[in-house]
Amino acid sequence: MKEMSLVEHLEELRSTMVKVVAILAISFIVCYAQADVISEMLLTPLRGALKNEGGQVIYLGLLDKVLSQFQVAFWSSVIVSSPLWFWQLWKFIKPGLYDHEAKGVRPFFLVGFVLFWLGIAFGYFLVFPLTFETLMGFGVSNVTATISLKEYLVLASKVLVFLGIIFQLPNLLLILGFMGLVTKYSLRSVRSYVYVGFAALSAILTPPDVITMLGLWLPLTVLFEVGILAVALVVHPYLERHHKS
Repeated sequence: MKEMSLVEHLEELRSTMVKVVAILAISFIVCYAQADVISEMLLTPLRGALKNEGGQVIYLGLLDKVLSQFQVAFWSSVIVSSPLWFWQLWKFIKPGLYDHEAKGVRPFFLVGFVLFWLGIAFGYFLVFPLTFETLMGFGVSNVTATISLKEYLVLASKVLVFLGIIFQLPNLLLILGFMGLVTKYSLRSVRSYVYVGFAALSAILTPPDVITMLGLWLPLTVLFEVGILAVALVVHPYLERHHKS
């Protein structure tokens, strides 16, 4: 662990933030140039659901297309530049860890990157189709769905990034475990409270139907259990070997 003063920590934080902002700015320019292609990809699951209902995607204001392109480009830049800003976060965190902690945590930044993309894939290929089909069939029939282009693209982009972050849960538990902040015993002791918290979060974030709520709650609970298992199988044996040496 490298000893640093408060001023040095703040300076390192400032430097990291500047680099992350620069990475996002460059990625934004690239993504904005391809915003049409990205928007078409985001619209594909919705159009598949609308096809059966005879609905359509519309824009309501003159600037809606432009504003939605900016929003899509920004959130896409967060996704595509994730390897670079993940690396910057690791460089910022590493000096605050002991050598054995750094060696244990380092591989899980790669795992975190993989989990981030798994969360995005989960949202795009499973959550979106299931949610759209459920919502289209909910309530009265014989009505035409007209979906705002801007509202949908912004919401879809945010949801994908949010799911990518949510899928970091096992990785977060591993890092906390290596830092000695949680153990398999402490995590198991709060399991029931965490499940209730996940249920409340799922109810807030999903439409008002049980199927969609379970579609978010179940992955969250599975991720939490995977995190506990990883702490038990990876963190505890690693720390025991370190203390013996």
